[in-house]
Amino acid sequence: MIDRKDITNALLPKPLSHSGSLHIPVKIDRVNVLGIGVSAINMDTALQVIVDAVRRREKGYVCVTPVHGLMEGYDDERVRKVLNGALLCTPDGMPMVWISRLAGRREVRRVYGPDLMLALCELSCREGFTHFFYGGANGVAAKLSETLRVRFPGLAVAGCYEPPFRPLTSSEEAELAQRVSAHRPDIFWVGLSTPKQDLFMAEYLPKLDTTVMIGVGAAFDFHTHRIKQAPRWMQQSGLEWFFRLCQEPRRLWWRYLKHNPRFVFQISLQALRLKKFDMPSS
Repeated sequence: MIDRKDITNALLPKPLSHSGSLHIPVKIDRVNVLGIGVSAINMDTALQVIVDAVRRREKGYVCVTPVHGLMEGYDDERVRKVLNGALLCTPDGMPMVWISRLAGRREVRRVYGPDLMLALCELSCREGFTHFFYGGANGVAAKLSETLRVRFPGLAVAGCYEPPFRPLTSSEEAELAQRVSAHRPDIFWVGLSTPKQDLFMAEYLPKLDTTVMIGVGAAFDFHTHRIKQAPRWMQQSGLEWFFRLCQEPRRLWWRYLKHNPRFVFQISLQALRLKKFDMPSS
């Protein structure tokens, strides 16, 4: 699990002083992985960027990106633009970490969605940030909010919304917007599948009165104990996908069969400079 000492000592930006001094936003470089800019970050710098954005009320969304998400972007230009347009495109999978380090970014560590959620909830009790939970099924979002409030006393939850398994109708969209505008949450968590959650954030961030959206996928199910997390050693060795496949073979076999071999092949071509992948400069 996340280390509370590391969270407490995270290099968070200082509040903007009353003297009117200029505050310079954190600048994060990206590593080109098949034409998608994966943020060269670790947990501390991820927290720094997100807290900085919330404090300055700068709207943005965070894509937590494993191999599956990256390959969805490789296949679909629309998804690729969403990932490259994110405030952060975190190295959620260990292959992203290894590739970043091979590119000379030794500071990169895995920024795992479930751990990022816990870290931000703990920080929020001190910072006073408010949260909204969107996603899941069968009351998962509501259960998650209660679970996190028990785990982090003082956590401010602005609300939750369980969406249908289809695009929102105009009336549902209006209802969601009304709920969000009533509380103006600082952080809006999205627990949908990839790339559905990434496309949702890019579309709805301008429509909703919130500051930062973060797509964390299965974190909703992990923290409500609907799905068991892989042991930490499997997470750190890049074998979490195998653990999840054993848990949900009927749902996940095609995802991993489709994406994992192609990822290895394409990244090998990029590493050997046999194929070039262009990435937006900013």
